[in-house]
Amino acid sequence: MSKPKITLLAALVAASFSSQAEVELGGSTAFEGRYFLQDAAYPGQPRTQVSVAIEPEAYTEWNDGQDSLLFRPFARLDNRDDERTHWDIRELQWLHVADEWESRVGIGKVFWGQTESLHLVDIINQTDMVEHVDGEDKLGQPMVNFTTYGDWGTASAYILPYFRERTFPGMDGRLRPPIPIVSDRAQYESDAEQNHIDYALRYQNSFGAYEVGLSYFNGTTREPELSVAQDDITNPFVVPYYAQIQQFGVDLLKVQGAWLLKFEGIYREGQSEDFAAAVAGFERTTVGVLGTNHDLGFLMEYQYDERENNFFSTGQNDLMAGVRWSFNDIDGTEVLAGFVQDLDEASTYNAFLEASSRITDSWRWKVDAYLFSSDDNMDTFFFMRRDDHLQVTLEYFF
Repeated sequence: MSKPKITLLAALVAASFSSQAEVELGGSTAFEGRYFLQDAAYPGQPRTQVSVAIEPEAYTEWNDGQDSLLFRPFARLDNRDDERTHWDIRELQWLHVADEWESRVGIGKVFWGQTESLHLVDIINQTDMVEHVDGEDKLGQPMVNFTTYGDWGTASAYILPYFRERTFPGMDGRLRPPIPIVSDRAQYESDAEQNHIDYALRYQNSFGAYEVGLSYFNGTTREPELSVAQDDITNPFVVPYYAQIQQFGVDLLKVQGAWLLKFEGIYREGQSEDFAAAVAGFERTTVGVLGTNHDLGFLMEYQYDERENNFFSTGQNDLMAGVRWSFNDIDGTEVLAGFVQDLDEASTYNAFLEASSRITDSWRWKVDAYLFSSDDNMDTFFFMRRDDHLQVTLEYFF
């Protein structure tokens, strides 16, 4: 796996702290167990998997709070999958804030988007695929960011000088295709490979009940295309190919009483085919359901993607329905469950359950469950049809 570069600038920023600066230390560690409900589809894969992760955090500020530095590394040790044993710098970023602008320099995380089931416009950070199958975990991205804001809205520009390759499970891991994806043999359209300088622009503003985001990205795609190759002794393997792309994106959110109306759409040029994709839907929340202090939300989203038979484009013509149950208790208990049905293939669907709550101020439990089904041997979920699993996590915050 490629590792983020720690720049000289970040080192100089760290050295610039005055002796009066106070450093706040914190973070979390997590103990995680996975149990797969079926025997593996491919040889060598485990039925159970155990890992431990740590994510410490150090924060300091100076210059009356106008400057700050956040450092957040991450590491996981997995007992079965060598590729899931990995480390990363999630954030190492100097933030400077002025009256109408701010800048960030270093390694950071940026999220764009509004919808629940897919985050099409979110393209700055690379996905850390060995962490969780939902793709929510991201690798730290080296960047220089300038943002300015006013009554007219917020405009941001990003220079991204180093590319992070996507992580994938290894031969002994689950949630992978039958042929291993070998990241070490990744290919690039750009001769600069990981050193290609990407850039991105984003504008966002509120217009009455609407929140609008417009984005543009130019550089190395975060979503590789996969092709099969073989070595001298005819052992096949999958090679990721990272093309140069342009992506135009729009995301919308409308707040209408108890309703949230959401939309994300993109148009991407530069890969093997230009394509458009979109996801649109709603979330409606009932407050104080059945006379309790609980909130119950219903979600529905439609997913569309012009591509066919792409490993990462699972939402070509799919419908997601879900429910979010917030207990509004002191422990922050919340449950989210969803079901995604392919409208073209009745046998292709997936379901998920995410639940979490605090035990004490320092301890929290999480339970995640994922189910996959497909009879189409060209579909991504066919490769994971025997990877239904339950994941239990115990987190300690320090």
